[in-house]
Amino acid sequence: MYPISPQLAAFVTKTESFSGDDSSLAGLRRNYDRMCQAFTPPKPEGLQVTDFALGAVGVRSYLPSAPTPIEGWPCLLYMHGGGWVVGGLDSHDFICFELASTLEVLVIAIDYRLAPEHPFPAAYQDCRAVWQAIQAGQGPHAINLQRLVVMGDSAGGNLAAALCLGLRDDGQPLPRAQVLIYPGLGGAADLPSRRDCRDAPLLSTADTDCYLALYLPGADTPSAYAMPLLAEDFSGLPKALIAVAQFDPLRDDGMLYAERLRAATVEAVLYPGKGLVHGCLRARGHVAQVDQLYDYLLGYVRRCLGSEGLTQV
Repeated sequence: MYPISPQLAAFVTKTESFSGDDSSLAGLRRNYDRMCQAFTPPKPEGLQVTDFALGAVGVRSYLPSAPTPIEGWPCLLYMHGGGWVVGGLDSHDFICFELASTLEVLVIAIDYRLAPEHPFPAAYQDCRAVWQAIQAGQGPHAINLQRLVVMGDSAGGNLAAALCLGLRDDGQPLPRAQVLIYPGLGGAADLPSRRDCRDAPLLSTADTDCYLALYLPGADTPSAYAMPLLAEDFSGLPKALIAVAQFDPLRDDGMLYAERLRAATVEAVLYPGKGLVHGCLRARGHVAQVDQLYDYLLGYVRRCLGSEGLTQV
């Protein structure tokens, strides 16, 4: 039903092989962690990886071996995916390794609290706390506050967009850009992608509903910080790259967000992800379309952070 490449189909099969019979929350997390581990490459040589806390929230930094730039490190703040329910720092080492080593920038990943033990707004508040701590100059690394980009995939893309909304609303300093990869942004249940991709590989419409119910239990009128597409005003937000996957029930969330930003005269680039499925970032090096996505993401972030020609100490 979904015309994906043989290479992507092989990736889907391998990913699905880690799903087990244990449907409990603990089982779900255990299987997800095993799957992530199977797709995590060795740490690149020379990359310094350190766990610490910012604003009382656990984070992991990925520091290149190059000397610290005179004005501090350009920094990419990364929020992991996993439906707000699974994942953590280890689950997204794979992309943070690549971002830090290829771009030669500092990457900081946030270990935000997970639902259902900690429903909204816990994860959002954790991301805000880390942002505020960076602005206050906390932590072991010298960071150039003029060269900060926020980035996330899936639920992490939701949190990155929500963080930008909250900072704008409160008149706080904003990141230079927001990079959202197949984000779930609270689009309506009748969006075409919910129907057309209801049983798509790796993420079904029923999956998205389940994760959202765990993140937002009993919310009558959800906040725009939980579902950014509910915002009434999209002006004054950071420019955005939104990468969606063609065969993904969340596809139209990202497309709508790009439309709303553009209507509010915010620069927004939409990457259509032709032939891709949700969760495909882990297929780096195995699927040509995924490698093309990475090339586009890396090029965009490099331009945003202005990381070429840094003056080193």
